[in-house]
Amino acid sequence: MIILWVILGLVVLLIFFVIGAYNSLVKLRNLTQEAWSDIDVQLKRRYNLIPNLVNTVKGYAAHEKEVFQKVTEARARAMGAKNPEEMAEAERGLSGALKTLFAVAENYPELKANENFLKLQEDLTDTENKIEAARRFYNGNVRDYNIKQEVFPYNIIAKTFGFTKQQFFQTENEEEREAPEVKF
Repeated sequence: MIILWVILGLVVLLIFFVIGAYNSLVKLRNLTQEAWSDIDVQLKRRYNLIPNLVNTVKGYAAHEKEVFQKVTEARARAMGAKNPEEMAEAERGLSGALKTLFAVAENYPELKANENFLKLQEDLTDTENKIEAARRFYNGNVRDYNIKQEVFPYNIIAKTFGFTKQQFFQTENEEEREAPEVKF
């Protein structure tokens, strides 16, 4: 009879452990999804600023159509990205296109003094900083979530219930690892 109670007690402990481990993995997965949503919000803010920036520069540099087209195309690709890998690739292209746009703006001193342009520049710089913070937050959550899935005995529970690893949001080249420098 005592052995039956011990076995029953161990089964109950095992059930509580599995429930706790499962809930822990769900919590980390949700935190990771929330962090991805934060990146998405900041990127959408950035995407909304870009047409205003392009239109402001267009007023001063109408003959730079190719630059405006590249920025618009890069923005569209970035907005259509579906996962961290696609997003990182599209963001590299968009950052390059924006650098070209700012290089064009350098040639127009009256544009650099324009109050609207200065405000847009400030908003874009602020947004870039927020994107970087959101990326770090996301990657921290992905790290914690992936580690939890790899350590014993959580790895057994993760595999049993179909939890999958998440991808980090990372850039591939050193130039992209730094925030774009916007000087006027």
